[in-house]
Amino acid sequence: MHDMSNDTTQSLKNHARLVPGFHLVALPLITVNLVWSIASLVGHPNADTVKGLIVAVALVLVALFARQFAVTVQDRVIRLEMRLRMREICPPDLAARVREFTPGQLVALRFAGDAELPTLARKVLDEKLQNRKAIKAMVKDWQADNLRA
Repeated sequence: MHDMSNDTTQSLKNHARLVPGFHLVALPLITVNLVWSIASLVGHPNADTVKGLIVAVALVLVALFARQFAVTVQDRVIRLEMRLRMREICPPDLAARVREFTPGQLVALRFAGDAELPTLARKVLDEKLQNRKAIKAMVKDWQADNLRA
């Protein structure tokens, strides 16, 4: 597991999480296995190469779904965390609107510091901003999130 706390200060430009064991080892190996299995089936079609391709496709699907499941759970936790945080620090009129935010808006807003969050949150709702990257780009006081999946 990679801990970003010792890395360069997190910002919009470098906040994407890279897990070397997953992104640089497991995924390339699974991809090479898939390509190899396709080549084997094309070169020598038989029951074993069909079975090899089925297993290779299954490995790709397991890796992709496992990643998606982790990100989905992470986004749900962020949604809960942000709803609680916003109810604590936002003015009552904005705190009352917390359920109007989409999960994507809340995920993007999580990087905003407490001082700027109410103003930015109001802007996101009032202007109906949906683009995560655009919302993140508006954050001035970037708060690192080092516990991401």
